[in-house]
Amino acid sequence: MNMPTQSLTCQKHLFDLDPEVHYLNCAYMSPFLKSAEAAGIEGIQLRRTPSNITSTDFFTRIKHARKLSAKLIGISDTNQIALIPSVSYGMASAAQNLIIGPGQNIVILDEQFPSNVYIWQRVCPTGATIRTIEPPNQLQGRAKTWNDFILESIDNNTAVVALSHIHWANGTRFDLERISDRAKEVGAALIIDGTQSIGSYPFDMERIQPDALICGTYKCLMGPYSLGFAYFSPRFNDGIPLEENWITRLGSENFSRLIHYESEYQPGAIRYDAGERSNPILIPMLNEGLKQLIEWDAANIQDYCHQLIQPLVDTLPSLGYWMEDGHWRASHLFGIGMPEHLDVNTLSETLKAKNIMVSVRGRYIRVSPHVYNNEADINALLNVLKSMVQ
Repeated sequence: MNMPTQSLTCQKHLFDLDPEVHYLNCAYMSPFLKSAEAAGIEGIQLRRTPSNITSTDFFTRIKHARKLSAKLIGISDTNQIALIPSVSYGMASAAQNLIIGPGQNIVILDEQFPSNVYIWQRVCPTGATIRTIEPPNQLQGRAKTWNDFILESIDNNTAVVALSHIHWANGTRFDLERISDRAKEVGAALIIDGTQSIGSYPFDMERIQPDALICGTYKCLMGPYSLGFAYFSPRFNDGIPLEENWITRLGSENFSRLIHYESEYQPGAIRYDAGERSNPILIPMLNEGLKQLIEWDAANIQDYCHQLIQPLVDTLPSLGYWMEDGHWRASHLFGIGMPEHLDVNTLSETLKAKNIMVSVRGRYIRVSPHVYNNEADINALLNVLKSMVQ
């Protein structure tokens, strides 16, 4: 992890949050920044009067979104960024342009988010297999062993490795540097779902070099629903997009020539942009979220969350709860294993009664704080977890 460049303090003042609610569930959906909300309202007002929307409006905000997305993940070529409506759309775009033959395999994770599973089930041909890599049964050294299992599963017949950086349900961190090295060694494509990590957890693009990095924006990226961005490496630059829309064609900025049908696409990954991408409401909201995340920096966000959750790390293991070793655990999204005797339904009801918003996944409590959370939020959760075992 990169060292933080500056120390962050609580940023709650930039959000309009209910002071009675302890919202520790960014992995479900992030709240809007006040600036993003204002940008959305301004977009609604612009859309209210279409005569105020010019042809350049279809391109300027999108170019800015592409520039901010590229800067966030650390690439210089903005043309390798596509604006998409969802992770499933980006995954389908990647899968459509990868060759998977009989006898090959696709490596995915156990309990991976469905948007990064269903598409591989669909494109996996007869005679090929999907390898779902499960974690070990024991908790001691669980994440390290799980990572070892992944590395061992990638062989000369692996066509695709599709996984996340941080597991969406339990916060396990995957060693993408080593996984990338292994994928490149055997010639497999590395496709990453960055929805639960990009913007909040440092990502070394130069070191990892994924073939595709696909992100929904309504979680860590603090953007609106039904929007995302994807990095597609140059291997996809001659691919076939899911849609054939006018705005991704060369020269589409010239509206007077739209009926002079163009066979060439805009450069790079722009061909994978979704139709009607230039939403005057959603794109400005996304841009506000990206701009703020760049200013905060992912290393600073991780450092803030690391310090924030320290009372949980120091206290819960002695009470019978389980937390992954710090090296393999993100601080902005992590799982807390419950003691065997603890009743899940009682815990869920107690958390709800105390206005503590987390997600309960099986026998794990998924906690996902961010820079708008403070000590009061963590203490509220800690007090409930203490009370459940005393």
